[in-house]
Parts: sequence; C-alpha cells; structure tokens
Amino acid sequence: MKNLAPRRRRWMRARIGVLALLLLGGAGAVGHRAWELQVDRAPALREMAEEQYLRRIRLAPKRGSIYDRHGAELAVSVDVDSVWANPRELRREGGDPRAVAAQLAQLLSVDRERIEARLSSDRYFVWIKRRISPRLAAEVRRRELPGVHFDPEPRRFYPNGPLASHVLGFANIDGEGIEGLELALDERLRGSVRAVPAIRDRRGRVVFSQQLLDDRAAQGDDVMLTLDRTIQRIAERELALAVQTFEARAGSVVVMDPHSGEMLAIANYPTFDPNQPGASPASHRRNRAVTDRFEPGSTVKPFTVAAALAAGTIGPEQLIDCMNGAMEVDEYTIHDTTPHDHLTPAQILALSSNIGAAKIGGTLGRRGLYRAFRRFGFGEATGLPLPGEADGILRHFERWYEMDAATIAFGQGMSVTSVQLASAMSVLANGGKLVEPILVRRVTDGSGHVIDEAAPRVRRRVVPERVARLVADMLTAVTGPGGTAEEAAIDGYLVAGKTGTAQKADYVTGGYSDDRWLASFVGFVPADHPRLVISVVIDEPVIAHYGGVVAGPVFRRVGEQALRHLGVPASDGGDALARQQREHERRRRLARRLERAQRRAEAASGAAARDAVAGVAPQPGEDEASVPELRGKTARAALAALRERGLRMVLEGSGLVRSQRPEPGTIVPRGERVRVELSPASEGPPAPERATTLALGPMAEPSSTEVAR
Repeated sequence: MKNLAPRRRRWMRARIGVLALLLLGGAGAVGHRAWELQVDRAPALREMAEEQYLRRIRLAPKRGSIYDRHGAELAVSVDVDSVWANPRELRREGGDPRAVAAQLAQLLSVDRERIEARLSSDRYFVWIKRRISPRLAAEVRRRELPGVHFDPEPRRFYPNGPLASHVLGFANIDGEGIEGLELALDERLRGSVRAVPAIRDRRGRVVFSQQLLDDRAAQGDDVMLTLDRTIQRIAERELALAVQTFEARAGSVVVMDPHSGEMLAIANYPTFDPNQPGASPASHRRNRAVTDRFEPGSTVKPFTVAAALAAGTIGPEQLIDCMNGAMEVDEYTIHDTTPHDHLTPAQILALSSNIGAAKIGGTLGRRGLYRAFRRFGFGEATGLPLPGEADGILRHFERWYEMDAATIAFGQGMSVTSVQLASAMSVLANGGKLVEPILVRRVTDGSGHVIDEAAPRVRRRVVPERVARLVADMLTAVTGPGGTAEEAAIDGYLVAGKTGTAQKADYVTGGYSDDRWLASFVGFVPADHPRLVISVVIDEPVIAHYGGVVAGPVFRRVGEQALRHLGVPASDGGDALARQQREHERRRRLARRLERAQRRAEAASGAAARDAVAGVAPQPGEDEASVPELRGKTARAALAALRERGLRMVLEGSGLVRSQRPEPGTIVPRGERVRVELSPASEGPPAPERATTLALGPMAEPSSTEVAR
C-alpha cells in the first residue's frame, strides 16, 4: 500500500505534465493563428471585412445658390422626395405589382405599363419618379403601398419664376446646368463629387457615415450677382408692356452702372419660366441682349461725333453742310428725313442727321473711324460669363466700300448687341473710359469663405474726359423740346441719350426691308452725375417704329422707377431747366397758333361768316389739319388716321377709342398731339394702375435711315 501512493503521485504528475504540454501546444497554435490573422494576413482580411460592411458612396454635393446683389435668392436647391421601389420586398409583403403600378400611375402621372414592368422585375431597386412635389409625396405616403420608399434629392427651384430667367438659365433633373449662368458656372455651382465611406447593414442599406453629417462638406459654391432684383423686375415689366403695346416681335433692356460696369438688369421678351423650361419654345429661352446682333442705326452717331472731337477733325461749334437732305455717295443717295442746310455737331445729334454723321465720319477716314469704333468695344464680346455672347460685326476698314465708310458712321453696315451698346454709352457717361462689364459679383464656398470677388476694371481710355462731357451735354438736347426723344425725358432729371430707327436687312432682296424696323434708345441719367445707363431695343414693332416713340417711353419708365429705388434725388437745376424749356416751347406754339388764327381771320372774315351761316366747316391752312373722328376705332386705326393729317397721338389705356381731345373737326397746327383714351369694348374705363401713356406720331423721331439706289 505504501508503494501505491508514490506511483499514483508520479502518474498524476505525468498526467498533469501531458495536460500542460497539450495546453501549451494549444496556446501556441492559437498564438500562431492569432499572429497569422492579426499581423501576417491582417491587410487582406481587413479589406475583406470592409467589403462586407463598408460601402463607398459617391457624395454629390448640393448645388450652390444664386443671389442678387442684396442677397435675395434667385436660384436655390431644395430637397424633395423621389419615389423608388424594391420589387422583391413588394412580393415578400404580398403586394400585387399590377395593382401598385395602377395606383402609382394615377397619382404620379407615369406610364402604367413601364412601372408595372419594373415592379415585376427581380431587382432590389427601381425608380418610380424623381423629385415630386410635397403634395404628391404626402398622397403616396398615405396609400402605404408595399415596397414603395422615398429618398430625398435636391431639386433646382427658381423662387421668382421668370425673373432674370435668361441670365440664370436652368438645370436639368440631375442638377446639370443647361443654359445661362447655370451652364457657364456649372462646375462651381455643382462642386466636386467625392467618394466617402459609409457603414451598411446586411441588406446593403447605408446606416451611418461621418461625412454625411457635415452639410457644408456637401455643397457647391454660392454665387452673388450684380443684378438688382427690383430693377430687373421693373425692366422686365416695362419691356413686356412695350412689346405687347406695339405688337413687336421681341425686345431687350440692359441697365448698367457706368462707373463700375456692374449689370443691374438684363431683361428679354418673350420670356420663360425656368421651373418649367419645356413649356416654352426654344426661341423664348434665347438671351437676346447678348446673342442677337442688329444694326444699331442712329444710336452710334454720338460715338462718331466723340471720335472726331477727340481726334480734332471737327470743332464743337463747326457748321457741317447737310446738303438739304440728300447726298450722293458712289451710286447711292443718302437721305435725311427732314432736310437741313448747315448744322453743328450738337444739332446733328439732336435732329439725327444721317448726312451730318456721314460727313463727320468722313473727316476721320476709314482707318480712323474703324479704330475709334473698336476702341468703343464694337466688334468684340464684352466678356460677360453668359453662353453664346455675340461679338457683333465690324468689318476691317480695308474691306469697306465707299458707301460703307459713310453708312457705318450712322450705324448701318455693322452690327452690335444690346450689352455692347450699353457698354459703349458708359464711356460717354463715366468720362471716357471703357469699363469691363461685371455680372458675377462674388463667389463663396459652402463655409462662406470668399473664393473670388470681382472688382471694377478699366480696359482702356477711349476719349478724353472733356470730350465725353461735351458729347454728354449735346445728348441732353435729344430729350429736350424739338429733340427726337421727348418721350424719354424724366421730370426732375437731365437725360442724355440717342434714338435709333433702323431698317432691318432683307436677306431675300439683298437690301433693306420697307416694313421691318428696329427701334432703340440708349442713354444715361442723371446726365450731370450718371448713375444708370439704359439700353432699350424693340424688334419689329408694328403700331409705330420710331425709336423715340417706341423705345423712349420704356427708358423713361425704367429710369424713373430705378432712380426712385436707388434713392437718387431729383436735380432742382435739371427740373427747372426742363420746365423752362417746356414752358418756352408751349409759349412759342401758342404764339404761332394765335398768329395763324389772326391771319386767317383777317384774310377770310367775310367768307368765314358766310360759311358759318351756310353751315360750311372751316378749312385748315397749309400748316394746319382738322382733327378726325376717332371714337370707336382701334389704336392702330386711330394712329393711321392721325398720320394722314400729320398729327401725333398720345395713347392712354387699351381697347377701342372712348374719347379724344381736341374734339373732331378742331383745326390745330400740324404736329399737334391728340390725346386718345381707350377702354375695352366690353368693359368700363381702364383701371388707373393699368393705364399706359405712350406718344405716337410721325414727327416724334426723324432719324430713320433711308438709303436709296
């Protein structure tokens, strides 16, 4: 028994030793495996694990916003719901693809058969309809359709509707810029797409990503424009009113700060709603102010005069022989609407003499005139960041014919854009410097840091300051009594500007059309301390075609409202001067009328008495006309009747003629204005806020260009 105890102890020790060896071997094997998994094969295993629970998602940043100069939103991206479905989940929950497709087709106005085919597939994800309205999303949610889900997606929204639509352009459903600034600044607005890690569940759905918590990291750059939303709205409203009133084809208005070059408004008509761009034809989406070229006509005469004064080829008081309204050039004849003998440069601008402008241009020579117009910016793009900006056409002087050298001086044989015209007029308004037009004022990133900021930049000096001021003073006569644009005058402010009435080219006959015109007016206000340059172009007006009649009132209404918005005080001196000029003209007309009446009374006192007894109406003199009966006529018919007798018309309201002043049969001097009030045929008098006052008449703007073979 004594020998058993030591034997058992030895056996126990042996068992413990074997067990220890086994445990050590197992621990060694575990350690080796741990080394293999955690160290040796760690990179490969980590990559394998990440492939199972991590997902690299492409993070598309939210498109940046566009603001006006005061921070008002013009284009923003708003998260809206997009509808998608999981066909496998739909069948697992016992849903019927046909029934679900029928309900979705009814709610979302989508093709039923196409949706049914998608829901019947063996996929985990199919689109139903992207970026729907909140009302539709709420209705779909209320139905609780099996397998149907929602994901938020950004949608481009233009809160002001058609306002500045041609400048802004629009973006498609995928957030890609298609036209306007949305296209030109697409890379900045969209930002860069980045791939970020995200954790997903067993079904592959993203459940967490640290990168998704930072909203600023997922946003494109914001853009602040120089446009003023209020001035833009004024320009668009007045332009639309003028195009509709004169039954024109289209039009554009550009408002610019002449000192900084900032564009305050770029308006076009017809227009469109960028929220629904497909609802308008492509022609309505064209930014005519920068893409459409036209022959400017008489609006370039100030630049011809300024260039000649700067070169010293003419003097400010020099008399130019205007040859009584007809000048032979090669085999052509240049005509003035009203014949004149000798005129100063100021009178040539005020009366818009083509012959005078051609002779002034001739003093510069072909090379001098070409170089002067190039320095004013004609023949080259202004550099605005808008797609499709036209350069205009100004052929090299070596390719000019003899007739070209004369007609280009008064705006035919070349072409410009509305923006170029406003930019060139800014030279005369700011003292002779050509400034670079600015549309994008500032660009900031998602954190609000300024990335890029525009500053005024002078491209070159075009004319000396004294010449610019001298021509600006000359242009104030254009809107004064007897000028071609009395309707462009603004009470309380001195206005400098120039009208243009250009015949459009007829590409069929190779000459100029007899019934297609382009009316324009470009000027600045106040003339003594310019704040605004405004260019107005009306394409193919029907009711009237003179620039002073058609485009001048648009300038006046845009200018006076914009000046009020900017808080520019009226000039007492300018107001007094304007009142003095109007009073002098009124007294002169009254004296002339009394003199003619007295002469008629003395010459035919006996005959007039007999005619009165016999009921015979008095007959007008050589420079007089009898006011016709206009009541019941349309605006166009009334205008035609007055034109036949050499009278002008002041139009108020719309519809048919309701009343007129003076009364029918009244003898008045030719050129006198007849006030005509219109109202709809089936309604009462027009509402005061809808009433419009437009002056129409054949003597309002004698600057039409007539080139006869």
